[in-house]
Amino acid sequence: MIGLDTNVLVRYVTQDDPAQSAKASQLIESLTAASPGFVSLVSIVELVWVLQTCYQSAKSEVVMVLETLLHTRELTVEHADIIWQALRKFIASKADFADCLIERCAHAAGCEYTATFDLEAARATGMKRLA
Repeated sequence: MIGLDTNVLVRYVTQDDPAQSAKASQLIESLTAASPGFVSLVSIVELVWVLQTCYQSAKSEVVMVLETLLHTRELTVEHADIIWQALRKFIASKADFADCLIERCAHAAGCEYTATFDLEAARATGMKRLA
């Protein structure tokens, strides 16, 4: 298994740098189900942030990228089940993906609730706002 950094994923998804995108594509397309690439939870969060912030990707585009990564047999995505749950919350709300993931990770860890000062995150994800 080979770990994939966020920048490799970004180059593969965006195909915005001829040299780096070609190398990222060659590596990712060489992966197999028997010898997959590993995508960490942190890389997923960073990828979403980069796509939305640097590339102004629409929510629907980000959702498509995440669904594709999660469905790809040649990739092992860390805590894929929690990412799926966060993705469903993200699709159904106005919350940021990171807030959805934070709440779902806390829930999976057995937390009673997730505390936040962010009113929008509390409304959209079920976090508890600290007043």
